[in-house]
Amino acid sequence: MALIRIEADDLVVVIEGLDKLWSFKGSLTIPLANVRGATADPGIAADPKGIRVAGSHVPGVITAGTFHQHGEKVFWDIRDPSKAVVIELADERYARLVLQVDDPRAAVALVENALARR
Repeated sequence: MALIRIEADDLVVVIEGLDKLWSFKGSLTIPLANVRGATADPGIAADPKGIRVAGSHVPGVITAGTFHQHGEKVFWDIRDPSKAVVIELADERYARLVLQVDDPRAAVALVENALARR
């Protein structure tokens, strides 16, 4: 699972628990200027993931780590699709982050409110 917070002008994603091991990441820091938006998307877990570069993928159990899809890198950390949030990025290593969070609606509101204040 991931925790999302805003620190100054950055979006900070902290990967918790064993997900750090599965995804090979402990955290990500993205300037808000490079965040295009966020949506809750429980259906994304059924989408093709692409080619796994680093991480873990057991269909129906966990998708975590870096995947290449259509020439883009996508970071995944999902076990429960009903809690999926997609954060679209520009000019970053990843084109998007697909994250499991405790409260998808609150996470989307947090990101969207931070973008509106910029």
